[in-house]
Amino acid sequence: MSYWTKKDFNVFKKEGLEARMEGLDTHIRPKFHELGAHFSDELAAKLGHEIFPHVAKHARRTVNPPKDSWVAFAPYKRGYKALPHFQIGLWESHLFVILAVIYEAPTKSAIADRLGKKTSLITSLPSDFLIAGDHMKPDAEPITKPTTSHYLTRLRTIKKGELVIGRHLNVDEAAALSKKEFYQFVDETFEELLPLYREMTSLN
Repeated sequence: MSYWTKKDFNVFKKEGLEARMEGLDTHIRPKFHELGAHFSDELAAKLGHEIFPHVAKHARRTVNPPKDSWVAFAPYKRGYKALPHFQIGLWESHLFVILAVIYEAPTKSAIADRLGKKTSLITSLPSDFLIAGDHMKPDAEPITKPTTSHYLTRLRTIKKGELVIGRHLNVDEAAALSKKEFYQFVDETFEELLPLYREMTSLN
């Protein structure tokens, strides 16, 4: 039995804020809470400190329905946006498992400088990993030396610059996986991203 279904992704086709939020509450959020509990423990065990799950609430929305949703993981109970963080989430078109530094992070320039000296942490990731510079858009592209350099430069120099790295599954790929297979996919993705996360959060 598949963990994700096409009904989950179709939530983002629902018209209107109320209908879409109801769909999120019914189909998607229970899985995010389950994933949050499981993978916060998994990440904490690997990192040696507490990790907290943050399921997107979309609470500030009053008109426009959300185009994506997620559970984020970070070592701070009250929020995650100012820190490098992991996410598992959905757009209508695909599922994503990522590591992100977004524009709210005060250390993003320092992170860009640090990663600029160790770009192999990004370029040596497996070939199905993708890179992007805006967590609010679904697009991402293959990791190469030029794309890595481009997004690190944007992260360092542009106020809205971000860095998003991870793996995607399209709707059919996601719907083909059992719960055990999907958890394994997430576990493998996080495992590959942990050296990069450790470098992002290093104080040295």
